[in-house]
Amino acid sequence: MSLKALFEPTSVAVIGASSNPARIGGRPIDYYLKAGFKGDIYPVNPNRDEIQGLKAYPDIASIPGKVELAVLAISAKLVAEALTACGEKGVKVVVLFSAGFSELGDAGDLLQDQLDQIVQRYDMRILGPNCLGLYNGDIGNCPTFTSGLEGGFPINGRVGLITQSGAYGTHLLTMTKSRRLGVSKWISTGNESDLTVAECLEYLIDSDTVDVVGCYMEGVKKPKILMRALEKARVAGKAVVIMKVGVSDVGSEAVQSHTASLTGSDASFQALIDQYGAQRAKTTEQMFDILYAFSISPRAEGNQLGILTVSGGAGVLMADAAEEEGLLVPPMPDETQKRLIARNPLCAPRNPVDITGNALNDFALVGENLTAMCEEGHYDLLVAFFTSWVGSPAHGGKLFDALSEGIKTQKKPFAVIGQATEAIKEKYEAVGIMVFEDPSRAVAALSALAKFNTAFSQATEDKGELLAIPTIVLPTGKTTEAEAKLSIEQIGIPVPKEKVVRDAAEAVKSANDIGFPVVMKIISSDIAHKSEAGGVALNLVSAEEVRAAANLMFKTVAEREPNAKIEGLLISPMIADGVDFIIGTQCDPIMGPVIMVGLGGIYTEILKDVRLSLAPVTHERALSMLTSLRGAAIFQGARGQAPININAVADAVSRLSVLAVQNTDTIDSIEINPLRAMGDKVVALDALILNNEAKINH
Repeated sequence: MSLKALFEPTSVAVIGASSNPARIGGRPIDYYLKAGFKGDIYPVNPNRDEIQGLKAYPDIASIPGKVELAVLAISAKLVAEALTACGEKGVKVVVLFSAGFSELGDAGDLLQDQLDQIVQRYDMRILGPNCLGLYNGDIGNCPTFTSGLEGGFPINGRVGLITQSGAYGTHLLTMTKSRRLGVSKWISTGNESDLTVAECLEYLIDSDTVDVVGCYMEGVKKPKILMRALEKARVAGKAVVIMKVGVSDVGSEAVQSHTASLTGSDASFQALIDQYGAQRAKTTEQMFDILYAFSISPRAEGNQLGILTVSGGAGVLMADAAEEEGLLVPPMPDETQKRLIARNPLCAPRNPVDITGNALNDFALVGENLTAMCEEGHYDLLVAFFTSWVGSPAHGGKLFDALSEGIKTQKKPFAVIGQATEAIKEKYEAVGIMVFEDPSRAVAALSALAKFNTAFSQATEDKGELLAIPTIVLPTGKTTEAEAKLSIEQIGIPVPKEKVVRDAAEAVKSANDIGFPVVMKIISSDIAHKSEAGGVALNLVSAEEVRAAANLMFKTVAEREPNAKIEGLLISPMIADGVDFIIGTQCDPIMGPVIMVGLGGIYTEILKDVRLSLAPVTHERALSMLTSLRGAAIFQGARGQAPININAVADAVSRLSVLAVQNTDTIDSIEINPLRAMGDKVVALDALILNNEAKINH
C-alpha cells in the first residue's frame, strides 16, 4: 500500500513549496499542474497564502484533508521535525529531496539513522534522502525536481526506469525524449535509507502499464527482494535491463582459491543477472537500445536471423555481428534461392539476401524477398539495410509500404537500418518496426530479444527438487585436504581410496596396499597451493620412487613454507583418464553463496571458462550451466573421444551448492579442483575448504 501511495497518490503535500517554478520546492507543483494530476495538491509554506495558484498551508497539520504522499524540499536540519509532523498527520510515504545524510560519511549516517527511527515509529516509508523523486506519467504524479521534465514530458509508453543516481537519472530521463522511448514511470532512489531499487522494481513489474524496465545501479540492497522481483519479471515475460557500475576488485583473499578469484562481487552480481533472465548493459546506449527494442517489437521466438540488404558489404557486416552476438544466420532453402535468382539475376539470395540496387527499378522485389524470408526461410528475427532509401522523398513511401505490408502479419521482431527524419522513424515504430542507423546496434538489439525469449522459456529451470544431502557441519579452523574430502564424501561426492601417512616408510606401505601408480601430496592446513610449495608428486610407479619423493617433499616444503605445520602425506591412486572440472562455492557478502563450475586443472585460470549461479541449484540448473560452457564439446565426446557422465558432474555441482547453503554463516569457500569426470563416474581429486576464520588467518 505504501508503494501505491508513492506512485499513485490521491493527495500530495509539498513541504518547502515555492512560488518560483524554477526552484527545487517549486518544480514539483509546476510539474503536477502541467501533467494534469487529478488528486489534491497541498503546498506547505508558512510564509505564503497562495503558491502557483493553489492555497498554501503553514504546516502539514493545518491541511484539512488526508495526505498520502509528502514531498520534503527543505534543508537537512529541518527534516526530522517535518518527518515527525508527517507521521502525526498519517502520511503513508515521504519523498525526501534533502541532502546531507549518509553520503557525507559518519556524521551523515547518524542523521539518517534518526530519520529511519522516525519513519519506523509512524510506519511510514521513505524514498531518499538525497533523491530526485519520481514521475508516473499514467496519472501525472510528479514528486520530483528533475530538470528531465523541463520542456515537456516523455511519451507515455510501457517502459519503466529506476536509477540510484539523481543527476545521471535526469540524464536518462532526458534521453528518453530524444530517443522517442515511451516511459510511464521513472524513479530516483538516492541514499535508499528505506525504499530501494529492488522494491521499486517489484512494483513496476507488478504494474499493468510496464513491460520493460531499465535500472541504473551502483550497489545492491535487499538482494532477496531483488531476486523475487527478477523472478516475477521472468515468469511474467517482462524484460529487465541493468546497468551496474562500481565494479569491485576481488579482495586479497582471492589468492587462497581459484573460486575466489573467479567469483568476485561483480561476477556474483552477473550470476544473479544470468540466473533470473535479466540482461546486463555495459553502456547507456546499449541499455536504451534494448529498452527500445523490447518496447517496440513483438516477442522473439528463436535466434535465427534473416538479413535483407541492398549492400553486400552491409550484409557481411551484419552477419559478422550476428555471430558475435550468438545469433544463427542459416541459408534460405535451395528452391527458394533458385526462384529468387530467376526473378532477379543480380541478387545473392542465400542469407544475407542481397537484392542489390536493382530494387530501384523493380520495387516489388522488396516485398517478394521479405515474404520469402518470412514464409520459406522461417527466420525468427529480421533486419533490413536500406540506407538513405528509408528517408528518400522519391522512394521512402514505397519502401515503407513494402516493408510494413510484408511484416504486418508475421509478428516477428524487425529492424530497418537507414537514415530518416524523426517523423518517418515514428511512422515505422507505430507499426512495430525498429529503426537504427548502425547495423551492429540493430543486430545487438535483436539478439537481446532472442536472449530474453530463451530466459522466459527457462523460467521453470529452477523449479526442480534440490538433491537431499545429510546436514553436515563443516570443520572449524583451518582444514586439510584430507579433512575436506571427508566432508565432501559425506554428501555423496566420490573421493579416491587414499591414506594419510606420517613418513616415507608408511608412504611405501600404503602405496603397495593401494597399488601403483600413486599420487603423493603434502598435508598441511597452512598450504593452500600444494604444487607451488613442492607438495605434489604424480605417477609414482615403485616403492623406490615413493620413498625418494616422500623424503624430497618433506625437505622442499620445509624450505619453501618454513612456518607451515606439516601433518603428513596423502597417498592416492593415480587416475589418468577423464576430463577435469572445477566446482566451487564462494559466499558473497551481498548475494550469499555462489556456485561455480568450469573446466578444471591447469585450464581453470588460463581459460576462465566458468559459469556461476546463486546457490543452491537443482540438478537441472547445474546441467544447464555445464552445457553452456564454451568447452562443452570437450566433454560431450569431441573428436571421437568417449563422452563423460555429465549427469554425475551436475549431481556433484548441486550437492556442493546445498552444502554451501547449509554452512552460509561459517564457510567462505569450498572448492573441488579437479573433479575428474569419466564415462561412468566422477571423483574429487582435490578439495579445499576455507571457513571465515581460516580466510582471515590466511
